[in-house]
Amino acid sequence: MLYACRLTEKAWRAGHQVYLHCDDVRTTEILDRMLWQYREESFIPHSCHPADQNSVLVGCGEHAGEHCDVLVNLALKVPSFFSRFKRLAEIVSQQEDKLGASRERYSFYKNRGYPLKTHTIKG
Repeated sequence: MLYACRLTEKAWRAGHQVYLHCDDVRTTEILDRMLWQYREESFIPHSCHPADQNSVLVGCGEHAGEHCDVLVNLALKVPSFFSRFKRLAEIVSQQEDKLGASRERYSFYKNRGYPLKTHTIKG
């Protein structure tokens, strides 16, 4: 989730609208708190309410608000609305219990012909 905060800040500063998609309300609340305090010198205005028009929205379920620019998927499954976004970022966790789901999502996109780029992130 820390990397999701970094990626979101970078995209937001570049002028993008970002939707961070989580598996559940608990994860959404954790990410909400992290975005407020993950770095002292940063400020990422965001909301957990789809009706708000902030550039950054955090949520779960099928209500992704009106955003269609950048989707950061933190959920184990591919969200049904992913194709409406111009860009999609999948953060692959190296935790054994989540790695299989990451591979399934990768295969899902690859089998449908989406162009894929991978980046190795350090620290």
